[in-house]
Amino acid sequence: MPNRIVSSIPNTITCLNLISGCVAIFMAFHLDETFGCLSGASWAMIAIGAAAVFDFLDGASARLLKAFSPLGKDLDSLSDLVSFGVAPAMLMLNTMLACGTQLPVAFACMLIPAFGALRLAKFNNDSEQATSFRGLPIPANAIFWIGVYGWISSYAYPGWFVMWVLIAFMCAAMVGRFKMFSLKFKNFDFHENFIRYTIIAAAIIFVAIYGISGLAWTILFYLLLSILRQSRI
Repeated sequence: MPNRIVSSIPNTITCLNLISGCVAIFMAFHLDETFGCLSGASWAMIAIGAAAVFDFLDGASARLLKAFSPLGKDLDSLSDLVSFGVAPAMLMLNTMLACGTQLPVAFACMLIPAFGALRLAKFNNDSEQATSFRGLPIPANAIFWIGVYGWISSYAYPGWFVMWVLIAFMCAAMVGRFKMFSLKFKNFDFHENFIRYTIIAAAIIFVAIYGISGLAWTILFYLLLSILRQSRI
């Protein structure tokens, strides 16, 4: 019994990831309504952020408890698709509609979960991605769209064409074959994790300057660093 309880801890955390994604989807359809002291849009972004934390913790707990399983792997992918594929897509869909974009045009957002699913399927069947990634990880995709929402809220809606370009770019990035370094820490050695600390520092600087929209710049910086690092190998 104790072993069964321990082995279920990572899967329980993964389910919290999934629940957070479902909350984000609901809130995405109530962007301007107030729940407590925050808008639906704020709660959607918080829920996606919580899902990202749970996504980190389920893997960390599985490694710590040595509780890996095929069930956990599939559950993790399904949860990631909801929280980091469907949820940001619904956030962007309703944002585009609120900004006056016609529904058929805004449906381009549906490509985000479609390519996210393809990215996860490739990841689960690619042994080369055990220590590094090929293409942009789907949680980073979600963080990018939170940043885009922040930009729209703080500055201006760039128009449906720019949104289409961003959607196409991020979809292509998720299924790309270029290598990207993992942001997961195996230890805290500065030299071994220099590039990861660089990303953290960049995120702090971007957010300090641009607010939430700085998250989008952070993901673009992450992409750029990965591509430059690969070109030097």
